[in-house]
Amino acid sequence: MNRANQQQQKHMVAEPQPSTNSLYETDYHLWVLETVKQLENQQFNQVDWEHLIDEVLDLSRRQKRKLESLLTRLLEHLLKLKYWESEKVNNQNHWKREIRNFRKQIKKELRDSPSLKTYLSDQFLELYQDARELVADASGLSLQTFPEQPIADLEQVLDETWLPQ
Repeated sequence: MNRANQQQQKHMVAEPQPSTNSLYETDYHLWVLETVKQLENQQFNQVDWEHLIDEVLDLSRRQKRKLESLLTRLLEHLLKLKYWESEKVNNQNHWKREIRNFRKQIKKELRDSPSLKTYLSDQFLELYQDARELVADASGLSLQTFPEQPIADLEQVLDETWLPQ
């Protein structure tokens, strides 16, 4: 064996692969690739089940947060369009474009996970209150400018043909 091969072999022995648990902590991307490989090869006894279960649950949490964010932004723009009179002439086309964009994104998310519409419905009032506060901050208008009760129900808010008068 030549000297280069000996050095390489010695180096390989000196650096063992990290265990899957520590791999999760040190190199998330590599942990994902290793976990996929283990699942594909049906090496179930080697899978880091604790972290895998956490990650799968986190997928749902992320999807919920994304929908919450999209709906809040949609409500913000609907409120701007209805109540921010001093900026309406200059910004209404932009706000309408954003309204259309958020509706389309929400529609796509709900097409992939229709059960989350119930979640959005449950969160609707809280998200509307968040949107009121954000629009009040952005516009400089009093929070009382925006009604405490939503300006429309969830179905109307998501309806691509509806805009507030």
